[in-house]
Amino acid sequence: MIFLGYPNWWGTMPMAVFTFLEEYDFSGKTIIPFCTHEGSGLGHSEKDIAKLCPNSDILKGLAIRGGSVNGAEKDISRWFQKLGVLS
Repeated sequence: MIFLGYPNWWGTMPMAVFTFLEEYDFSGKTIIPFCTHEGSGLGHSEKDIAKLCPNSDILKGLAIRGGSVNGAEKDISRWFQKLGVLS
């Protein structure tokens, strides 16, 4: 299980994250994306991850507005529960 965190820049991940995903084989892995943004949510980053890691399971990601990060604990806990990460 890989939690992949990044800021959403221009509707997707920064190029450094693209390079990271291209450099390693994530076949058979579960990738769980999360990002900060200022209005575009996850954008098309989940689709981009799926294209770069076609043999991985991509779970529903979480997007948190950058200005709301300090108060996002409940949102993160609910997301973990939906994913089945927390018991």
